[in-house]
Amino acid sequence: MTAFNNKQASTSMRKTSLDLVYQFAQTDNRIVFIGSDLGPGVLDEMKKNIPDRFFMEGVSEQHIIGMAAGLALNGFIPYVNTIATFLSRRCYEQVALDLCLQDLPVRLIASGGGGVYAPLGPTHLAVEDIAIMRALPNMTVLAPCDAQEMSRLMAASLEWPHPMYIRLAKGGDPVVSLPEHAFQIGKGILMCEPGAGLFVTTGVMTQLALKAIDKLSEDGIQCGLLHMHTVKPLDHVALSSWFPKVDAVVTVEEHSRIGGLGSAVLEFCSDELSAHVGKLTRIGIPDRFAEQYGTQDTLLDYWGLTEEVLCKTMKAKLIESKYVSN
Repeated sequence: MTAFNNKQASTSMRKTSLDLVYQFAQTDNRIVFIGSDLGPGVLDEMKKNIPDRFFMEGVSEQHIIGMAAGLALNGFIPYVNTIATFLSRRCYEQVALDLCLQDLPVRLIASGGGGVYAPLGPTHLAVEDIAIMRALPNMTVLAPCDAQEMSRLMAASLEWPHPMYIRLAKGGDPVVSLPEHAFQIGKGILMCEPGAGLFVTTGVMTQLALKAIDKLSEDGIQCGLLHMHTVKPLDHVALSSWFPKVDAVVTVEEHSRIGGLGSAVLEFCSDELSAHVGKLTRIGIPDRFAEQYGTQDTLLDYWGLTEEVLCKTMKAKLIESKYVSN
């Protein structure tokens, strides 16, 4: 069994991140907040007490990226928050040219990664955001697994010299991370020691994989979990260490199977661990827009991002590895 069965209730990653922006801003004059039509109540205390570093712009994401770039060029560290699809698709050229080309320390806090906005349909579902952000030179891409890890990420973001895309979940997710897991950008966290199998995950799919590991253990199958809160830069050292020691690796992400975590791991294995590529299977969102509305859970079930699918996939890969090795 895993060590994460007594899960605590969590506040949202978004609230945690924005509260910390205000906290940091009280002692660090470089910190600036920029929002895009986020509605009343967001960071009211910061708006009241530090009005010269609080900006709530309208529905104008291209504008706020340029604004953040200008502030960064003048020594500020802007934290920008809005819906993930608007921070990725809508202003991609500005992110590429204003932030990444100039390698500026702007932090994009992207609300609602994956299927969070299921009731609003495909226009609001950020299912390709990791892929398009990962393609940009100088961009750092992160997806924490819970609010407590989010707090450690925010602390690490203060002195990071490059632009960052931080993908948030829906909020209220149970806490599965541990304070003793030292958070370092670009370094994965081994949450469970592997036996025959290893799950490699990012974001809240780490929580789903932990459930699958518990279920597999009931059948006598021991699997580990390598949580990649940073998708770019990817932790090549951890992958190089663990791939040769296991028979099967399954990547899991609430993102398109094209261009996300699974693709990043596969690309690295193809380049550096070619003898072990056959161990890898990728689980993610199919290459099509969502045909359904509903809740995040109904979409995850529709996409096959479930505990049952993770268990079935891992078992099949372990059986395959046994016959291949024989």
